Amino acid sequence: MSRRGITACSPERAPKGEWMYGSCTGRSCHVARTRIRALSAAGALLSFVALSGCFGASKGDSDHASLAGQAKQRPKSTIPYWVNPDGSAARQAAAYRKKGADGEARLIQKIAEQPVAEWLGVDDPEGQARGFTAAADHVNRDALLVFYNIPHRDCGQYSKGGAADGNAYRTWLDKAVRGIGNRRATVILEPDALPHVVDGCAPKRYDLLSGAVDKLKGLPRTKVYLDAGNPHWIKDPRRMVEPLKRAGIRKADGFALNTSNYQTTQENRAYGKRLSALTGGKRFVIDTSRNGNGPAPGKDDPQAWCNPKGRALGERPTTDTGDKLVDAYLWIKRPGESDGTCKGGPTAGRWWPRYALDLARNANSKDS
Repeated sequence: MSRRGITACSPERAPKGEWMYGSCTGRSCHVARTRIRALSAAGALLSFVALSGCFGASKGDSDHASLAGQAKQRPKSTIPYWVNPDGSAARQAAAYRKKGADGEARLIQKIAEQPVAEWLGVDDPEGQARGFTAAADHVNRDALLVFYNIPHRDCGQYSKGGAADGNAYRTWLDKAVRGIGNRRATVILEPDALPHVVDGCAPKRYDLLSGAVDKLKGLPRTKVYLDAGNPHWIKDPRRMVEPLKRAGIRKADGFALNTSNYQTTQENRAYGKRLSALTGGKRFVIDTSRNGNGPAPGKDDPQAWCNPKGRALGERPTTDTGDKLVDAYLWIKRPGESDGTCKGGPTAGRWWPRYALDLARNANSKDS
């Protein structure tokens, strides 16, 4: 059940004025390295790399340097996560403004002004993790990261890929962990991995997941949430309990629900509370990036999860959920990315302006 998109992308295939998010995993992905310089307390220059990803055009580090820290950051009391000033939505909004399409720019700005997760790619996990966490730390915010490189990822569907084997995954993981270091980060760990074990599609990879939890929780300021699917995928939360335990939920901060899906916040919250009660009161986060109108109606479409029409942005990211068990509403899936080559969409993970505009246009004003 593919529900997200992180695949190889190459900038030469990006239409003019349309940008791609920065977590593509293919070796053809030319990572745009943004050098951000800031004066330290001692007056020396601090230099680090913020990886913005697979963009259509790059004019070099010096041209991007001015972007550092310029995005308006949300109040930390509401949401502590970093807003990337050089993300695809920000670039798309700028492109619309440049050609005088102010209405479209205002719609895309609804996405650009929110913190969204950064999905680490294959080629340079250490550099990416260091870049994102350093950029966030520079403006006193936390980085929100997704680790998505487990072997046999997505069961060979739209987001297929991942490490070649367990050893390759451990090597990749060690690099990503080094990149985070002592900076603040929250990691959503391996979307799909456990639900695909439960539904019988994927082999049991508990050792890789529990090992990842151990290493991430060995860092001084990193939170970890294991992905636990959504209430319409693994409908009985009791089926998720043993896999979560074997994957290290005891040491993790909690679990994540609805990653890249469209199920309502209310339904996820109810499901999460049932699962929490079965896992010793573990807290959880909910992906609200595209669930403003809930899932697509009807049951006849076997790919109702893939680029469904009429969907909307959901609740804005916040840690003020009003529920002691719900740590945050997060935008884990980046709104505007395609779920895959279905319903007219581009390849999985590719920025799709038309879909982004629809999500923003359909959003309830109180949500976004």
